[in-house]
Amino acid sequence: MATHRSSFFFISIEKGRPLFFTAACRLSSSLVFSTFLVCHGFAVHHNNPFHHRHHPRFASHNYRDALTKSILYFEGQRSGKLPSSQRITWRRDSALTDGSAMHVDLVGGYYDAGDNVKFGFPMAFTTTMLSWSVLEFGGLMKDTIYVQVGDAKKDHSCWERPEDMDTPRSVYKVDKNSPGSDVAAETAAALAAASLVFRRCDPTYAKLLVRRAIRVFQFADKYRGAYSNGLKKYVCPFYCSYSGYEDELLWGAAWLHKATKNPAYLNYIQVNGQALGAAQFDNIFGWDNKHAGARILLSKAFLVQKVQSLHDYKDHADNFICSLIPGAPFSSTRYTPGGLLFKMNDSNMQYVTSTSFLLLTYAKYLTYARKIVNCGGTAVTPKRLRNIAKKQVDYLLGDNPLKMSYMVGYGPSVMNSQSPNPNILVGAIVGGPDQHDRFPDKRSDYEQSEPATYMNSPLFIILVIIAAASTRGASAIAVPAAALVDSCGQKHFDFSVADSSDGVRCGSSTPRTPEYRTMNEERHERKAYWLVIVDRRGHQKALPFHLRSRTTTSSLVPGEGFKGTKTHSSVLQ
Repeated sequence: MATHRSSFFFISIEKGRPLFFTAACRLSSSLVFSTFLVCHGFAVHHNNPFHHRHHPRFASHNYRDALTKSILYFEGQRSGKLPSSQRITWRRDSALTDGSAMHVDLVGGYYDAGDNVKFGFPMAFTTTMLSWSVLEFGGLMKDTIYVQVGDAKKDHSCWERPEDMDTPRSVYKVDKNSPGSDVAAETAAALAAASLVFRRCDPTYAKLLVRRAIRVFQFADKYRGAYSNGLKKYVCPFYCSYSGYEDELLWGAAWLHKATKNPAYLNYIQVNGQALGAAQFDNIFGWDNKHAGARILLSKAFLVQKVQSLHDYKDHADNFICSLIPGAPFSSTRYTPGGLLFKMNDSNMQYVTSTSFLLLTYAKYLTYARKIVNCGGTAVTPKRLRNIAKKQVDYLLGDNPLKMSYMVGYGPSVMNSQSPNPNILVGAIVGGPDQHDRFPDKRSDYEQSEPATYMNSPLFIILVIIAAASTRGASAIAVPAAALVDSCGQKHFDFSVADSSDGVRCGSSTPRTPEYRTMNEERHERKAYWLVIVDRRGHQKALPFHLRSRTTTSSLVPGEGFKGTKTHSSVLQ
């Protein structure tokens, strides 16, 4: 894609059209979402994305409809030459000469929010979150990384469609003389996370991504400094690195440890963790501050993979969780009278979706390890974390004092303007209400009305989980009453139930056998399922079995190569 590859660092993460251009990567949202949805047998309907399905009561949301629209949103943010499969037809080709001023090809990618600028820092975070979602629930470099396309100040002074824009498409970069450890380390995290997503379907490509991630992280760690120091007048106040670069270095090292299993990254975390803020008390997670995310991610290494040297991260993660629990002794998080988690007036929904993602993810880890969180004598169970996350999503979709959905196009939603809305950005999540649950619904109020990619990226998987759990016969996360033992004597500690009726085994393209298709059609009371087991080394194996009932204790009827046992089915309530 680049015209002069020897002059800078550039990576394409996608095989089709790009999701975005960031400092060093592009990622296809359609490909990432498809990887997850096909693997988990979850169907997303694409018939009429603009059809407002009937929502008679907000007490029971159509999570599949919300999921479909949350994915569709990214198509409205596309930049560059659009594919023929583009469904939001009012979005056309735009910014086809990006990078030409620097003699590099920076065409493509995604616009960050409601403007026409491609900001690399928050978009790298968007990619990392999309990849982490998929993983949990389903080059050449000359020390230069391009981090932004577009002059934000001039762009924001002129409201126009990207197809018609005539503002400067200026290009900004970081290098060894003007470092950007924050944006570089976040980019390394995005590449490392994406390499894990592609590891099964395209291992050669995944290896390329992880090699590039290693080099970008080396650049971030070697040339330390916040990118907003050297680029302050261009990136501030839009995406200043307010939290510094230390959190991104810890975050990037955590993802590289997960992606490479190289002991050097574990050692880096152990040696530098405290200096990088591992134990620092901050209970915010978003495009700028990654400390909480790094703590949750590293806690998995202790809880699930039993990496004893990271036991402190369980405590760090617990402290973060306790700060969120209403009424707990150490709770320090504000909630609106209607129950919405509230961090700040500006784009608060980003913290709602990202925090809800961490709650669900940590609930998963705790469930696998059979642990709870002790908040000053108050026992907090995984179920409680899931319920808090679900309540936040339900508020976003309309269970709030205004009975208003903050997702465009879902239910009675925002942007009920007397003026025409010719270009409806279906699926966009807006900034949300203030601390008193008030929402003015004005275009000019960007703090509460502007959508952004990093608001949608954590929400995607939350909707998948809730939709699956609320749909009869959908996939569920199963929690073993005792470790499963297969015919080879291998103990399995993480496993999930995947409905085989979609014809695809999770992690492969092997369709179910005619025997199971027949059994599924003719013997409904003994529906065929695949048991997807994951051992502590991360190896997956899909085994057939039958689920006789969906009661608390379900009887698994063994298929070939599987010793029968019983399991408790724990589905998100």
